[in-house]
Amino acid sequence: MGIAEDIIDDLKTRIDKTLDDLRHELSKQRTGRANPAILDGIKVDYYGAPTPLNGIASITVADARLIVIKPWDRSVIQLIEKAIQQADVGINPQADGEVVRLVFPPLTEERRRDLTKVVKNKGEEHKVAIRSIRREAKDMIDEYVKDGELPEDDGKKAMEKVQAQVDTGVKGVDEIVAKKTKDLMEV
Repeated sequence: MGIAEDIIDDLKTRIDKTLDDLRHELSKQRTGRANPAILDGIKVDYYGAPTPLNGIASITVADARLIVIKPWDRSVIQLIEKAIQQADVGINPQADGEVVRLVFPPLTEERRRDLTKVVKNKGEEHKVAIRSIRREAKDMIDEYVKDGELPEDDGKKAMEKVQAQVDTGVKGVDEIVAKKTKDLMEV
């Protein structure tokens, strides 16, 4: 059953990547606590080259509601401030000539509920992606069965394994979404 195993391995890898992508996307979601992940992807125009923020400054979480960004070259403080504002992370940077501070205000109940809706939508998008991966695997298995390269019984067994992997992936999405929702609703 080598062909079917290859399809199942590919499916598992793709589902794992989907779950990793969901974790990464949700790590950028603001929760009212300082989380340096919201700065991932922010690029600063450093001497004409878009440079990742963590490549030109140290980023530390000073306490639960404060991130301190200390550039290695003080001349870029205003550029860092501008890049954060343009990235629209929902927090206004405060610079003092030495460092840039990001103060996370506590989230209102209404904002928390809005963010949980966003999190649930991201979860649904990733479930759809997993189902799409399942459809592709099913089509491949059906094609091999139709061409006679895979016996029909092996095709059915492979589809059961595919469904088990998909169920595990969907359960993983639900767990990630539930954990993020819990983080958002904590005051």
